[in-house]
Amino acid sequence: MEVRSENNIQVRCDKIPSQLIPRTRLQVWFFRVCSSILLWTCLIQLLAVCELWHPRLLTGLTNRIPWTSRPPLRLQHSLHSPPPLPPPRNYRSNGFLKVSCNGGLNQMRAAICDMVIVARLLNLTLVVPELDKTSFWADPSDFGDIFDVSHFIDSLRDEVRIIKRLPKKFSRKYGFQAFQMSPVSWSNEKYYLEQILPLFSKHKVVHFNRTDTRLANNGIQLDLQKLRCRVNFQGLKFTPEIETLGYKLVRILQDKGPFVALHLRYEMDMLAFSGCTHGCTVEEAEELKRLRYAYPWWREKEIMSEERRQQGLCPLTPEEATLVLQALGFDKETQIYIASGEIYGSERRLASLRAAFPHIVRF
Repeated sequence: MEVRSENNIQVRCDKIPSQLIPRTRLQVWFFRVCSSILLWTCLIQLLAVCELWHPRLLTGLTNRIPWTSRPPLRLQHSLHSPPPLPPPRNYRSNGFLKVSCNGGLNQMRAAICDMVIVARLLNLTLVVPELDKTSFWADPSDFGDIFDVSHFIDSLRDEVRIIKRLPKKFSRKYGFQAFQMSPVSWSNEKYYLEQILPLFSKHKVVHFNRTDTRLANNGIQLDLQKLRCRVNFQGLKFTPEIETLGYKLVRILQDKGPFVALHLRYEMDMLAFSGCTHGCTVEEAEELKRLRYAYPWWREKEIMSEERRQQGLCPLTPEEATLVLQALGFDKETQIYIASGEIYGSERRLASLRAAFPHIVRF
């Protein structure tokens, strides 16, 4: 303390300790941080209560927010805490099931669902499936390039034990050769229990080198059918990069108005496999036939196109798809997003569709 005399007036000055200033600033900063956390917590709780009582209120509010100001779809999902993982199913594994899927992405996705069912039925350990790299599309992608591997393993662990790779002792590096086979198509549970399960006692590792339609669609236990759906709609989740790209495409389309995603199923491999050549030239029909013979695993070679078409086993032609869209009431301003590969016949086969719907979109 210091006392000074100025014009007969005594002035008392108390010096503030130097240590008190930073301490006070720290307290203010700490108070602000705690206040911010408290306010955000209250806001989140308030939003949750409003959503519970009046869900339409928040829906209408978020719908007024421009697409460009919304966070990406992946981020929206991450704002909510992920559900707790299910407890792993405890069972004695009868062996390891390795699978190599074949066909296009849709066929491989269905096959993966089937193989999870087989592993669950036979109490096996499933190795993350391999994707087909030798099909017509020659896509070099691995499972992890398309699907979220960790999510696939964790989300199904209460049903099936899934591993990323075989243990080292079962690798080729150590001279081990897995038993390879192709299961009989459209097989039921009895086939797998009586003919496939004993193979694991002998070989420990069985490699299914073909997986398309190897499990019957009907006549399967209800709990296994439910698991089939769960794998398809919950277990097989696209990678964040693919989800983000999908969100971006949808946003671009929605910004321009209503749209229809049209998968014509009119690619070269589909027509060659099915033998459907209606509307094709003679040269195109011969080209499709040569392609069919080039793939030995396409069993049917000589196919009567018109008979197949009368049986209802051919995809709609682009011209027929145009008539269907018009009959459903879509007008010329509707965007038509072609969600498929290269249309066989290219612009010649798309001419009627483009004339009826000028706003055709392809990415």
